Amino acid sequence: MSNFADIVQQLHTTFGSGRTRDVAFREKQLQNLLRMYEENHAEMARALAADLRKHKQEAYLMEIEFLMNDLRSTIFKLRDWVKPDRPEKTMVNMMDGVFIYKDPYGVVLVMGAWNYPLQVTLVPVAAAIAAGNCVLIKPSEVAPATSRFIAETIPKYLDQDCYRVVEGGVKETSELLKQKFDYIFYTGSGRVGRIVHQACNENLTPCTLELGGKSPCYIDSTADIAIATKRILWGKFINAGQTCIAPDYVLCSKSVQKQFLEEARSVLKEWYGENAKDSPDLCRIINQQHFQRLSSMIKGANVAIGGDMDASEKYIAPTVLIDVKACDPVMQDEIFGPILPILTVESPQEAINFINARDKPLAMYIFSKNEAARDALIANTSCGGICVNDTLGHFAVESLPFGGVGPSGMGAYHGKYGFDSFTHKKSCLMKDFNALGEKLASSRYPPYSDSKLSFLSTLLKKRQGFSIRFLPYALMFGVGVASALIVQCITERRN
Repeated sequence: MSNFADIVQQLHTTFGSGRTRDVAFREKQLQNLLRMYEENHAEMARALAADLRKHKQEAYLMEIEFLMNDLRSTIFKLRDWVKPDRPEKTMVNMMDGVFIYKDPYGVVLVMGAWNYPLQVTLVPVAAAIAAGNCVLIKPSEVAPATSRFIAETIPKYLDQDCYRVVEGGVKETSELLKQKFDYIFYTGSGRVGRIVHQACNENLTPCTLELGGKSPCYIDSTADIAIATKRILWGKFINAGQTCIAPDYVLCSKSVQKQFLEEARSVLKEWYGENAKDSPDLCRIINQQHFQRLSSMIKGANVAIGGDMDASEKYIAPTVLIDVKACDPVMQDEIFGPILPILTVESPQEAINFINARDKPLAMYIFSKNEAARDALIANTSCGGICVNDTLGHFAVESLPFGGVGPSGMGAYHGKYGFDSFTHKKSCLMKDFNALGEKLASSRYPPYSDSKLSFLSTLLKKRQGFSIRFLPYALMFGVGVASALIVQCITERRN
């Protein structure tokens, strides 16, 4: 811990040397990271099994393959991403160069979470490398096997002058946040997110916070209940519900609830057998602290499905609760476990009112064939992202930004949005010493006059839809003024 200041200073020194700004260097490091994934995927799966008893299929689907696909796409597109943007120009800048350069922030801190300890740590790390930053990586200590894997393996593949890994718990993290970073990326709980944000405020450090919240799931009678049930249960119980965008609770009518429960009993038996505890496909709760927190939510509740628990194995059966009220313990905070409460509503508007009375969630799910109902929910609620007639799927679409709003987070990443998060957009207006351009600009200089003001007002007046593509028409619009200036300029040059 006493070495944190030295590590951060060394990274600042490396960044100052300009090494990570070279695009070829970034590509090489990203290729090395991809090689790390390809050569160590079995070890990665074993680490996830040790921390969460995560089945191999879940490990590959939700973490390992996700990492590799995201990274391959980043490597393929990086050369295009780093090029300066050339935004459209207005008439006043028709002779100038207008650019947006992509600058790395500098030394960035990436703090991962324990629920998907590889994916949510290393996806932003790859984005930060692609953007040209030096990176300090802090895996979650709550997933110790995965943290150890990252700490031991990263140095074998990435340049240690540019990319470092530190481990530790709350004490070490608190000390780390006292250091001066140029950007901080944090994934985790809202409680810790507030602490990270406060630390960022001390140095006016920009940050991305990927938090969570109680993501609602609305179902109406027009949905295909059999398919909807499977998709909702999969999104809820994968990783034992320890997913930041898992459906947190269901909103539906009494009649839909009855159909949902009938389907759910059949589906869960098909997936996990008569005794879900014996199934190798069901993850376990990460530790005893979270087990006790979750078990307290079930006590005293009306359990329609599941409810079985075993503290010695940190096992909680896939559980569905009914007759849930907004004031119940299970509705006070994000559940983050295999418990699905159902609350009854009789209309989309009632669902909208319920959702809007709470913090803005990270995700929202809508199961309906009714286009008007879907549109009403989308238009009249605020959340990080929406998935219609499925769960979790929007997370895997790299062309969609992933992030929260308000208490569920700030900023976004995935694909180019990750690159953009770790990139400062530097504006640049580039003029030359062209005589015509100077003549056009001369009206801004003293001595001032009404005629100069009139000319500047005409030049600066915003034309709806104008861009440099319409320059010929713009010149026609101001042909009288422009022609006179051109003739005057030519005459002066001849003299």
